[in-house]
Amino acid sequence: MTSPRRAIGTSDLQVFPLSLGGNVFGWTADRDTSFAVLDAYTAAGGNFVDTADGYSAWVPGNTGGDSERILGEWFAARGRRDDVVLATKVSQHPDFKGLAADNIRRAADASLERLQSDHIDLYYAHFDDQSVPLEETVAALSGLVDAGKVRHIAISNYSPERIEEWFAITEREGFHRAVALQPHYNLVERAYEEKYRPIVEREGLGVMPYFALAAGFLTGKYRDGVTVDSPRAGGAAKYLDETGRSVLAALDEVSAAHGVSVATTALAWLAAQPTITAPIASARTLEQLPDLLASVDLVLTADQLDALDGASEAAKAA
Repeated sequence: MTSPRRAIGTSDLQVFPLSLGGNVFGWTADRDTSFAVLDAYTAAGGNFVDTADGYSAWVPGNTGGDSERILGEWFAARGRRDDVVLATKVSQHPDFKGLAADNIRRAADASLERLQSDHIDLYYAHFDDQSVPLEETVAALSGLVDAGKVRHIAISNYSPERIEEWFAITEREGFHRAVALQPHYNLVERAYEEKYRPIVEREGLGVMPYFALAAGFLTGKYRDGVTVDSPRAGGAAKYLDETGRSVLAALDEVSAAHGVSVATTALAWLAAQPTITAPIASARTLEQLPDLLASVDLVLTADQLDALDGASEAAKAA
């Protein structure tokens, strides 16, 4: 891979422009497959892995922290912890729900133990917890930076109004600033552009969109008359409407022009959008990874970007 690394906002973190999603580790990818995907991603120059303490508590027999545990075992087996910028999240582990200060501290320690690491590079407040004063949450996360357990803090799944409040508290109290946002953003989910991008630009945040491939819809495998056997099929099939069909048609045309997959083109479009640092995409098999990695070196023309924008115009109003 030839693509240069990108800075996450105003931080000192320099990352590969495609983040590897760890949500599948311990869920649809077992330990050996997860290790193989991690080996191949880092061999290609990748250095940015995203997980959360709640992954994958929804799976029967899992307890939460399953993805972190596999990552910790991989770090220990490969000796690669210092080569990877590691992002994880707090608020959703079954034993550490919410964002009260004491819970954040205990959840961080539990994550560090599972990850077999003495620090987290990027620590997200995963989902807003409005039962706790926001100042308490921001103060607790800032305290983890002071303690050396977290290098930088970040925000995911907060409303624009609550993000504004977060930064007002940070400014007033002198807390460590959040440096990144993880929003829901892709070719069929474009509300980010109007609702969040102005805040991101003003605060100088790095942006790592999740569901970059719309739960698999933007791989192109979900089409009219096609049945897909996948744990995520329900989440992807909902996009098969007029806008979704228009987007797939445009992706097909652009992808054919470059000789790449639909997934590669969809990720390249996202990575080319203003304010985006690194889309997050996961591979549950080793065979899925090359199409994701290919997006890093795919440069779309202005006309191709315009065509994809036009096809997905209706997604901005969602």
